[in-house]
Amino acid sequence: MKISDGFDARRLRPKSPRNWRLRLGAAFSALLATCGILLAMAGVASLLGRIPALGEVNARPLGSTIILLLGLVVLYIGIRLWRRCRRRMRQPLALNMAPHLMKKHD
Repeated sequence: MKISDGFDARRLRPKSPRNWRLRLGAAFSALLATCGILLAMAGVASLLGRIPALGEVNARPLGSTIILLLGLVVLYIGIRLWRRCRRRMRQPLALNMAPHLMKKHD
């Protein structure tokens, strides 16, 4: 097959998007997960009878339980966002060609 002079293979690949948005999203979600861990640890410490870490907010068992549950929810949201950003960053870039024109691998 003869390749014409005007053929440029770089046109077949899509332009790689700037993934700063995904990197910032992953960093923000990691911070969110860290805050969730710290909130959950403060709630558990207060439930176990230690000095309340957040002052009067978690001085009672009900407040400590709420802080613990809030920390677990924030941790879950942070992990889900982090995994979604990492999955999108690792997505392979495919060729902009019809599949039937690709080389057949048997």
